[in-house]
Amino acid sequence: MSLLDDEGLDGVTTRRLAARLGVQSPTLYWHVPNKAALVTALAEAILEQQFPELTPPSAEEPWQDWLSTLAQRLRRALLAHPDGARVLSAAQLCRKMAAISELAMGTLVTRGVPLRQARVIVLTVERFTFGHVLEEQAPRPDAAALKDFDMAAFAEQHPTLIAGITEYFQDGRTVDDLFRECLEVVIEGAAAKSGTAP
Repeated sequence: MSLLDDEGLDGVTTRRLAARLGVQSPTLYWHVPNKAALVTALAEAILEQQFPELTPPSAEEPWQDWLSTLAQRLRRALLAHPDGARVLSAAQLCRKMAAISELAMGTLVTRGVPLRQARVIVLTVERFTFGHVLEEQAPRPDAAALKDFDMAAFAEQHPTLIAGITEYFQDGRTVDDLFRECLEVVIEGAAAKSGTAP
């Protein structure tokens, strides 16, 4: 995890990890057979930090609120480490992610959402969360990319886009608010379609 935090996913290799641990690569391969297994182990660790336990909603809590909270916790887990979303996206057979999906789908089915819709809703919420964090963790334009960029011309060509961004954040709203409000659109639409909206 410290290698990931220091160098991002591209810097996480079995060779670098072996060097950091002060062991030979063959010794490391005894425990972690390849890069895919290493990435999956990282994914498990990232999720375990935010989800040491998984609990269903209380009887009176609407599933929509519970699912929103679950997605916000997932986002926090991904943001806690550089390339967290990339790590989870690349992981193979991550048991903790499967457990989160199982709990979410099971909760919706218990609340009367048909299985097929429950799967689509949970998958949509999870993929929206991953996509949102991938965008948040993407590298920002560097000085070379901005060197010949004409912001005034860009704003003139895209006035509604610029006005929308400016208006949204002018009252102290943050990227956390933006994630939550986008998530509400996804979940409320899903609830309406499933016939389980409050």
